[in-house]
Amino acid sequence: MTTQDLHVNALRNQDADVADWLQREDQRQTTTLTLIASENHCSAAVRETGSSRLTDKYAEGYPSRRYYGGCEVADEIEELARARAKELFGAEAANVQPHSGTTANLSALMALAGPQGRIVGMSLKDGGHLSHGHPKSHTGMLFDPAQYGVNDDGLIDMDHVRKICKEHQPHVLIAGGSAYAREIDYQAFAEIAREVGAYLLADIAHPAGMIAGKVLPSPVGVADVVTMTTHKTLRGPRGGMILASAEIAKKINSSVFPGSQGGPIMQQVAGKAVAFGEALQPSFREYQLQVQANAAHLAAHLQSAGLKIVSGGTDNHIVLVDLQGTDVTGADVEERALAAGLAVNKNAVPNDPRPPMVTSGLRLGTPAVTTRGFGKAEIEIVADVVIGLVRGEDPARYRAIVQDLCAAHPLP
Repeated sequence: MTTQDLHVNALRNQDADVADWLQREDQRQTTTLTLIASENHCSAAVRETGSSRLTDKYAEGYPSRRYYGGCEVADEIEELARARAKELFGAEAANVQPHSGTTANLSALMALAGPQGRIVGMSLKDGGHLSHGHPKSHTGMLFDPAQYGVNDDGLIDMDHVRKICKEHQPHVLIAGGSAYAREIDYQAFAEIAREVGAYLLADIAHPAGMIAGKVLPSPVGVADVVTMTTHKTLRGPRGGMILASAEIAKKINSSVFPGSQGGPIMQQVAGKAVAFGEALQPSFREYQLQVQANAAHLAAHLQSAGLKIVSGGTDNHIVLVDLQGTDVTGADVEERALAAGLAVNKNAVPNDPRPPMVTSGLRLGTPAVTTRGFGKAEIEIVADVVIGLVRGEDPARYRAIVQDLCAAHPLP
């Protein structure tokens, strides 16, 4: 009997309802193809850390400087995670404690800008993230934000970035987004930041794995601070991380703890260490190259059927489909896709006239299906399913096709 079997049996004996729900979620993921750009499937080794006894351990503070006793093992695990993160990204310092990408951003912004500090980030409606100064986010409430967008080609308008920065004089300029499919010119952002005396924060939550795999250019050494999530393309446990220069590291560490959060979730830190170790293997770069190739092929196949792709294509793992001009919304296709066995997410597109819970777009991503072993042939089948769903065909006709793909490409 495996350790996982023991955990499952203990749960079922104590709480059958939750055990059933976890089993249902396992079945859902097994029989669903995930095309959500922000999701992936981590390894069994990473998942095992999440159910370890580390979940019982408080470890407020940092290695060798804890506010609780009994942190000897926690110290070694966190040191390993930091060392692997620095090696993976070529960074001088790494903080692996943030619970999420949003808390990583909040901590970094508090360290660099301070309360009511001025920040400039990418507008959510143009592909940015809530934590880049959106008014509904604490980053839009605690700081004084201004935002830039994309041009008519769906590309970041660097002239507009410069104009906004000269007008707003930010303490921090943020480069990065959550629905931007093109390579970001971090050097160009750094030049603008220097012009106005701002720190540059690069949020690489989405392309982190591709950057670690040296498939996309890295902002490390260009930006003052780099934030990210550790899932998505990095394929680790859900969580966040901050990379910084040695000069800024102390300020960042104090902003994470005690500034933004208490004790780190040590079982997640352990999972990050395992995932970083996996990402240091040569096979990880091959995986990232396939993620990128699959996304490019998905975009091209959708375009060949007449669907509009924002910015005309993709350089990373994201394909943003603009449904304006069709008779369906993003919410319509998301619902149809679930009936067919695909998990996609509705998403706003630039100048979207529809509300966020409806949208005129779809954000598709290839990390999870690539983890399952998908290549060009499988991507074409999935693209044809998406095309059929957009055209209003019955999802039931595609269910068997999707199930065959799931069976042929099981989860790790």
